[in-house]
Amino acid sequence: MVRLADVGAVAAGFWRVTIALPFLWVIAHASGQRSHWPSRPLIIAILVAVIFYVLDLAAWNVGIRMTKLGNATLFGNTGSFVFAIYGLLLAHRLPSARQAGALVLAIGGAALLMNSSYELSPKNFTGDILTLVAGLLYGGYLIFMERARTVLQPVPLLLLATLFGAPMLFGISAGMGERIWPHDWTPLIVFALSSQVVGQGLLVYSIGTLPPLVVALGLLTQPVVSATVGWIAYGEGLSAMDGIGALAIAAALVLVRLPERGLRSEADALS
Repeated sequence: MVRLADVGAVAAGFWRVTIALPFLWVIAHASGQRSHWPSRPLIIAILVAVIFYVLDLAAWNVGIRMTKLGNATLFGNTGSFVFAIYGLLLAHRLPSARQAGALVLAIGGAALLMNSSYELSPKNFTGDILTLVAGLLYGGYLIFMERARTVLQPVPLLLLATLFGAPMLFGISAGMGERIWPHDWTPLIVFALSSQVVGQGLLVYSIGTLPPLVVALGLLTQPVVSATVGWIAYGEGLSAMDGIGALAIAAALVLVRLPERGLRSEADALS
C-alpha cells in the first residue's frame, strides 16, 4: 500500500494513522474500552513509544520504496529479535533449551523464506539501511508499548498512540516537502484499516496477553506473508525451501508455547 499510494512515503504513514483514528474511537466505545487520560508517567511511556513508532514508520516507508520487498521484510524483522531479548531480560534468565530451539527454528525459517527474494546490491543499500534502522526502532516501540499495556486496555492505548503520532508524522512529511494530499484514497484507506486498525490492534492486544518472546516469534510470520503476497500478486514462485521456512516458523511458535506458560509469568513470579 505504501508503494501504491500517490503521496510521499512519510505522508502515507500520516494518513495510515489519521484515517484509523475514527475507527479506533468507535471500536473503543463499542467494546466498552472507554478512553481516559492516564497518569503522567504513563503518558511519558506512551510518548516515548510513539516517537520510536513515528521514526520507524518514516524510515520504513521511505526505505521500502528504495529496496526489494524481501530485503525490507528481512531487515524490518530485527525489531522482533530486540523484543525477544527484552523478554529474556524481563525474566532475568537465559532462554530454556526449548525457547532457544524455537528462536533458532524461527531465525532459520525466516532466512530460508527470504533467501530467494533477498538481493544484496549497491542500489538497495540506502533502502536496506533505512529498513534496518526501522526494525530496531520498532523494537523500542514494542518495549514501551508493553510497559504501557500493563496499565491500559489495548484499544485506548492504541488510540492514544495513534493520536499522538499523527501530528508528528505530518510535521516530518511537511518538513521533507512531500506531497501530502492524495488523488487516490483507496491504498491509504486499505493501509489504515489493515495495518493500523487490524494489525496494530491485534498486536497491542497480544502484547498484554502473551509473553514478549512469543510475540516476537509471532512477528516472524511476516516473511511468510511476504512470500505469499509475492506468489499471489507478483507471480513469484514458492520453492521447497520457502515451504520448509514457513513450517519452521510455525513449529517455533508451537514449540515456544509447550509446555511452559512463557516468560511473563516467570518474570512476575521473580518480582
